[in-house]
Amino acid sequence: MKGNAILQVTRALYDRLAAALTASGVPGTVFVGPLDDPGASGAALILFLYRIEASTALRNREHRVVSTNPPPAVLVFQNSLPLNLYFLVTAGSKPPGSTTEETLLGALGFVMQSLQLDPNLTGPKIDNDTIHVSLEPLSTEEISRIWALFPTANYRTSVAYLATPVWIDPPGPDLIAPPVMQDQLNAGGKIPESQL
Repeated sequence: MKGNAILQVTRALYDRLAAALTASGVPGTVFVGPLDDPGASGAALILFLYRIEASTALRNREHRVVSTNPPPAVLVFQNSLPLNLYFLVTAGSKPPGSTTEETLLGALGFVMQSLQLDPNLTGPKIDNDTIHVSLEPLSTEEISRIWALFPTANYRTSVAYLATPVWIDPPGPDLIAPPVMQDQLNAGGKIPESQL
């Protein structure tokens, strides 16, 4: 993926949340951003990227991607940066006179079901890469630390998800030399005709 990999994955996850919200029948929108942002008020669901870390398990590995227009069939990137993205999905605040708290919790349940049934983000929106999204358990202390970032926001029911691996690749792939077809060393003398 390119330098905008974080944005691409956030948009792909937003699309999944919006589709699940529509399937739930709950009216409203998905807001991307901090929980205390004025734009979040009235949203049915809030998606917030609260942590980014380097993936230590993939740190020294090359990133191989299927080429969209071969040759080569596979693009190899050295020195790519593999990331883990941690998202908080929160039931929104109900606008006055509209949906109930239970309805918003139902929408959150539809999102969780959707991500459990199909946990991979794929396709051209994320450069045909595959990003696995999994539920990330949070302790009471961890969730308290996250919500402490937003002192003016009332606590809402939230779940955390990990999206990994998200690769930030160099601008171009490494060039791969053609495979060696024959390995032969001739030191002086004449080459036998059978080997020509």
